[in-house]
Amino acid sequence: MKKVLITGKNSYLGSFVRNELERKPEAYQVAELDLKNPKWTDFSFEGYDVVYHVAGLAHSTPDESQKDLYYQINTELAYQTALKASREGVKQFIFMSSIIVYGSGKVGCKRTITKETPLTPDNFYGDSKKQAEIKIRSIDSDMKVVILRPPMIYGPHSKGNYPLLSKFAQKSPFFPTLGNERSMLFVGNLVQFIKKVIDLELEGIFLPQNQKPVQTKDLIALIAREHGHTIHFVSVFNPVLKCMRKQTIVNKVFGNLIIDPSLSSFDLDYTKYSLEQSIQITESGGGL
Repeated sequence: MKKVLITGKNSYLGSFVRNELERKPEAYQVAELDLKNPKWTDFSFEGYDVVYHVAGLAHSTPDESQKDLYYQINTELAYQTALKASREGVKQFIFMSSIIVYGSGKVGCKRTITKETPLTPDNFYGDSKKQAEIKIRSIDSDMKVVILRPPMIYGPHSKGNYPLLSKFAQKSPFFPTLGNERSMLFVGNLVQFIKKVIDLELEGIFLPQNQKPVQTKDLIALIAREHGHTIHFVSVFNPVLKCMRKQTIVNKVFGNLIIDPSLSSFDLDYTKYSLEQSIQITESGGGL
């Protein structure tokens, strides 16, 4: 029996992980802690084998007025949670970082994350995650630390870029043929990965992803097909998009950012869902 504490009550990722673990009550006992409650520090972590930290700010293009808040939540709160876990005997701390610590992808520029790629975030959201990683890894204890740097996560009722692409795919008659490659991670595959990390009591830095990267136009085609919508792919918009390569939203949709497959092959067999299956589940709005 493993006792797992999810710090970040009713969070998107935490809810999926909790639902998966609770399917085997004989193997896992799961609880959630609301870190928005100022008295969260009174909660004892003693007796928990794992703390899965998902509380944080994301899914936005932050402006300067939010900068301090991002560092308070994504850096300092994460560090204080990990520090408390280490002091109260937790065996494993799992921190949700992000591929954003490497910076963003760009239109027309192939970019592959390798073992040698430095952490060069290009906004304070990414830097807040980077600083959290540094502080958490500096904790001197026997607690095993797991840092996850996933690419864009999507799934039923997800937030961020995916639902915007989905709406576009369902309504637009046209979409650019501009080629690109992006690594993505279906929430169902992430859940399987986290479960194996817990079961095997792993530690280290991991970059889980789907089996293969995807081009945005292929993703759009799959989504449109799920809704019976006909969409035509045309090249007429490509020159305009290339001229807009400095625009954040254009790079988010058409930029190139993939993870070298060697960084995601852990012999854990966690990619339970293919891209096609994941799109079917996501667009149906069902569960895993």
